Amino acid sequence: MGRWTAAAQTAVERCRLLASYTEEIGRTTRTYLSPPMKQVHALIAKWLTEAGCKVRIDAVGNLRATESGADPLVRAGPPGPALRTFVIGSHLDTAPNAGAFDGILGVMLGVALLEDQAAHALPYAIELIGFAEEEGVRYGVPFIGSRAAVGSLDANLIARIAPAIRDFGLDPTCINDARLPPNVFGYLELHIEQGPVLEHLGVPLGVVEGIAGQSRLVLHFEGQANHAGTTPMALRHDALAGAAEWIGAVERVAGEIQGLVATVGRIAAEPGAGNVIPGRTNASLDVRHISDETRQRAVRSILEAAEAIAQRRGLGLHTELCLDQSAVAMDAGLTAQLQRAVAAEGLSAHSMASGAGHDAMIIAPHFPAAMLFLRSPGGISHHPDEAVYLEDVEAALAASSRLLADLESSHA
Repeated sequence: MGRWTAAAQTAVERCRLLASYTEEIGRTTRTYLSPPMKQVHALIAKWLTEAGCKVRIDAVGNLRATESGADPLVRAGPPGPALRTFVIGSHLDTAPNAGAFDGILGVMLGVALLEDQAAHALPYAIELIGFAEEEGVRYGVPFIGSRAAVGSLDANLIARIAPAIRDFGLDPTCINDARLPPNVFGYLELHIEQGPVLEHLGVPLGVVEGIAGQSRLVLHFEGQANHAGTTPMALRHDALAGAAEWIGAVERVAGEIQGLVATVGRIAAEPGAGNVIPGRTNASLDVRHISDETRQRAVRSILEAAEAIAQRRGLGLHTELCLDQSAVAMDAGLTAQLQRAVAAEGLSAHSMASGAGHDAMIIAPHFPAAMLFLRSPGGISHHPDEAVYLEDVEAALAASSRLLADLESSHA
C-alpha cells in the first residue's frame, strides 16, 4: 500500500482545506447551493482538470467529472462508441457545524483514483459525482443531488429549489440532464462509517450490505400563546410543553425496539419570548431501522403518542411527512467483488449495515451499487472532531483501485 501514502495524505489535506469553505465563520456549514459551494466546485474542478478530466456542473448543482475522451452522456440513438460507465460518488454539502470528512472524503478519494487512472486506458469510463445535496439541511429534504441523478425529484420539490438553482447560475428547466445515462453498470461510494463499530472491532474498512430505511417528519403542535405571568398552569395550552412530553415518548418507544433509532433533532417554539407561553412548536422526527415493517410500526406508535398528548393538553396537531425511504440492499454481485478486492489487498473488512442514509441508497434501486466504509475514530461524525486514520485512507484507495482493475478485466 506504500504507493498510496502520498495520495491518501493529499486527500486528507484537501478535505481539511475544503472544510474552510463555509457559510459560518469558525464552523463548517455548507448547505445546498450556498455561495461557498461555488468555491468548492472551482477548486475541485481545478484538480480534476489538471488530471485531464472533463468537468461540468449539472442543472441541479452536482459536480460531474469524466476521463478526458470518455463521454458517458450518450442517452439515445443508435448504438455508438460510448463506453459503459462506472460511477464513483459522494456528497459535497455538510451538516451544520460539521467535520471535514463526511461526504467530501468520498469525493476526494474519487479525485485521487481519477488522478491515478490518468495514465491508463480503461475499457470503460469512470464518472465522478460530487452530489450538491445529501444532508437535507436547506430544504428539509435530503438526497436532492442523487435523486436528480435517477430522475426521482418531484415537481413540488423542483419548484421549491428552482430559485436557488437560478441564483447559482443554473437552469432548473434542464434538471433532466442531471440523470445518469443507461450505460452505467455500477456505482461505488466511499464514506466514513460515522459510528463506532469498526473502531470497536479494530478493522479499517467496512463493506456495506444494506442501508437502513428512514422516516423523516415534522410535527406541528398548536396551542395558545398567552401571558406567562397571568395564565394559571391548569388553564394553559402550552405547545412546547406538549412537544417536550412527546419527545420523552419518542425516546421510550425507540428504547423498546431492538436496533431502532429515533431522534428529535430540531425544535422551534413561537413566538419565542421568555415571558410568553409558546403557542406553536414545530419538532422534527427521524426514525431508522433496517426493517421497513419495524420502522413503520414504530412511527405509528410515536404518532399515536403525539395525538394522545395533544388531545389531553387541548392542542392541535398536524404531521408533515418529509421522507419515507425504504431500506435498501447493496448489489450482491458488486458487493462480493468489492469484498474480494479488499481481501486481495491483504486487508480486513467487516460486513455491516449502515444506520446512516447515503446517496447509495438512492442509486441502488436503479443501478448496481456498492459501498465501502472507513473507520471513524471515536465513532464521531457531524461534529468538528470528525477524523480519519491515514492508514485507513490508504487502505480504501488500495481496495478501490483493485476493484477498478477487476472491473477492467470483466469489461474489457
